Amino acid sequence: MWRWLVLLGNCKNMKHLKQAHAQVFTTGLDTNSFALSRLLAFCSHPRHGNLTYACRVFERIRHPTLCICNTIIKTFLLNGKFYGTLHVFTKMLHNGLIPDNYTIPYVLKACAALPSCSFGQMVHGYSSKSGLVFDIFVGNSLMAMYSLCGDVVAARHVFDEIPRLSAVSWSVMISGYSKAGDVDSARLFFDEAPDKDRGIWGAMISGYVHNSCFKEGLHLFRLLQLTEVVPDESIFVSILSSCAHLGALDIGIWIHRFLNQTMVPLSTRLSTSLLDMYAKCGNLELAKRLFNSMPERDIVCWNAMISGMAVHGDGASALKLFSHMEKTGMKPDDITFIALFTACSYSGLAHEGLQLLHKMFSVYKIEPKSEHYGCLVDLLSRSGHFEEAMVILRKASNSWNGSEETLAWRAFLSACCNHGQAQLAESAAERLLMLYNHSGVYVLLSNLYAASGNHSDARRVRDVMRNKGIEKAPGCSSVEIDGVVSEFIAGEEKHLQMEEIHYVLEKMHMHAV
Repeated sequence: MWRWLVLLGNCKNMKHLKQAHAQVFTTGLDTNSFALSRLLAFCSHPRHGNLTYACRVFERIRHPTLCICNTIIKTFLLNGKFYGTLHVFTKMLHNGLIPDNYTIPYVLKACAALPSCSFGQMVHGYSSKSGLVFDIFVGNSLMAMYSLCGDVVAARHVFDEIPRLSAVSWSVMISGYSKAGDVDSARLFFDEAPDKDRGIWGAMISGYVHNSCFKEGLHLFRLLQLTEVVPDESIFVSILSSCAHLGALDIGIWIHRFLNQTMVPLSTRLSTSLLDMYAKCGNLELAKRLFNSMPERDIVCWNAMISGMAVHGDGASALKLFSHMEKTGMKPDDITFIALFTACSYSGLAHEGLQLLHKMFSVYKIEPKSEHYGCLVDLLSRSGHFEEAMVILRKASNSWNGSEETLAWRAFLSACCNHGQAQLAESAAERLLMLYNHSGVYVLLSNLYAASGNHSDARRVRDVMRNKGIEKAPGCSSVEIDGVVSEFIAGEEKHLQMEEIHYVLEKMHMHAV
């Protein structure tokens, strides 16, 4: 047995695996469940074998034990063959095998990945009858399955049933409520957690960022720093995302220095988050420097750098970087082309954008999605190609959801107003108001009329707004001082330091005069 295990451990390819498989029979291990289980595990590993071979081995086992079934179930799960996981589980039950607390979590993960809430409910029922629902691993897996299927209420019921909760239990519930958009309930669970480990802190910080509560995420990170819990990569990635959205460059720089000082290795994921933060906070040079220093780059990293150049209006550099990316052999995905279309749009490169569309479709066989069509509408209308933009608007309208169609028509309306196309702007505004009744539509149209000297129509649009009770959304800005991000809304009078702010503004005004 031990010699065979050494032979199996030294397997490097399929040839070696087949030799080890042959040894199972010659050494009389063909009825040994442990040996067969180890063989299956090695067969399914990407470096040693393949799933097809693992399935052949499994099918030739006359009386597979629970251990062997658990191994092949895990094998299907790790290879993303979730229906295969459910099929083996069903076959187990049919053959009279009783699943244990290893089987059920694997099956529930497959249910969550599909997602198949109905099958998960069946597994839940079986776990309740067999008493496995009180097992902490099964209970946590049930909560995760229900949360990923969008049923947080059912997840909460399971949470209440478990006699002894773990930190993972609290993390799962915090993540479940956060994914459902209920950050208040998530925060209640966070506050009530008896022992907050890194997973619980990370779940709550990630929940805030996932729901665009970036200031709250930063505040919680500051509270984390007062504890003995050491942040992990996922927490830093979440906080860097908050910095990127808030423009909190100083905090982002501090995190970068902290990572360097504590000798935390910068993975590709962490480096990508840093360069994305630098680009969105306005420091494109630092983003480029970090990008150039990275030893390895995945497609997410390339996309972040191209997108950074796009939002800075450097379309030529974005296209040049894309060309370099192609030469390295990195294959673009649909996100890459969204970034490229944005770059062309902001830089007025309509012809280049259309060439990229052709390459996306013909060379890389990527079918345009609604996001691509939205970018193309923006690209064409910004450059004054309104007829072509209208063709895309009509063509893609059936594939868009409400928010996507709204964004596309808003881009078209804005371009019409910038180019003084009053008639097209009126048509776009009419369509937009059918989708959503927002003050921005009226303001754009009113400004267009005013700019063209048509003050009577401008007043008419303002009157319509007033009669419908629609108020213009106030402007908003933020400033970071000593690591604290403060947000200001036009007309605000409730800020705690409003008197000091007005005093400084008056002093500035006196100097300007």
